[in-house]
Amino acid sequence: MDKHTGQKRAIQYLFPPIDPFDQRMMDMGDGHSIYVEQSGNPNGLPVVVLHGGPGGGCSPAMRRYFDPRTYRIILFDQRGCGRSRPHAAVENNTTWHLVADIERIREALGIEQWVVFGGSWGATLALIYAQTHPDRPAALVLRGVFLMTEAELRWFYGGGAGAFWPETWARFEGLIPPEERGDMVRAYHDRLFSGDRETEVRYARAWASWENAMASMQSAGATSHAPAEYARAFARLENHYFINNGFLDFDGQILAHMDRISHIPGAIVQGRYDMICPPRAAYELAKRWPAGRLRMIGDAGHALSEPGISAELVEIMKELPKL
Repeated sequence: MDKHTGQKRAIQYLFPPIDPFDQRMMDMGDGHSIYVEQSGNPNGLPVVVLHGGPGGGCSPAMRRYFDPRTYRIILFDQRGCGRSRPHAAVENNTTWHLVADIERIREALGIEQWVVFGGSWGATLALIYAQTHPDRPAALVLRGVFLMTEAELRWFYGGGAGAFWPETWARFEGLIPPEERGDMVRAYHDRLFSGDRETEVRYARAWASWENAMASMQSAGATSHAPAEYARAFARLENHYFINNGFLDFDGQILAHMDRISHIPGAIVQGRYDMICPPRAAYELAKRWPAGRLRMIGDAGHALSEPGISAELVEIMKELPKL
């Protein structure tokens, strides 16, 4: 399929941009304030959107996967990123804080059950939230599955993806002295939390560029400089979570706890050529989730904006209210 034809076809599936009818900052009581917005139909089927990263933040484009006549769309910026404050902060910022934030948002909005929609780290968080509160998700819709395992981190930060993009990996690795390259997450951590802002921004941009270069099937491996404030929050938060193994109790925890959510219906949309989150994780998840259906997109990588992934997600969200 021609790249531009595919993009035009996907765009036809997307709903027009919609403005939020409710925007607020929620004080979580421990130094963090969370940005939350609602759009669409106030009386519609609630769906909460969990963005990636950690540290990616939400954007207006994320509303466009849901028919605003059907859905009550809830987006929020997770701790430390986007419009949430304090920016780039890692204190009181763990997976379990985020799970508690999701529940607090649900309670504040008076919602009993909602669809949980998340991609990449958002898929990780959706699964952990569901396993912690299995009576709250009406359905799970996941994209670009990341299970927060050591093997996945080794793939992306230990040279696995770099074997396919050696010139891009060389730029990412080249900022670190050879004697520290055995643990790139730790090496970048020391610089992202150095206390020197110029150093933190430099390494944050390199961290963000490495990931962004891998996101799309159409990538040529080129890197670009993200805005300093965005890159610093994104890189610091990702690194903070990854160096702490997602704050999980043990490696492989999500798959081990799939029995807790085996009753929840849902779908997994996975790009066949996802360099950031290889399809093996989605495949293993689907094997342990009898109520979930895996939809492998042949001509797609990781990004939410990939035409095939976008079209499939919109179709799923069209069909979901009929189930």
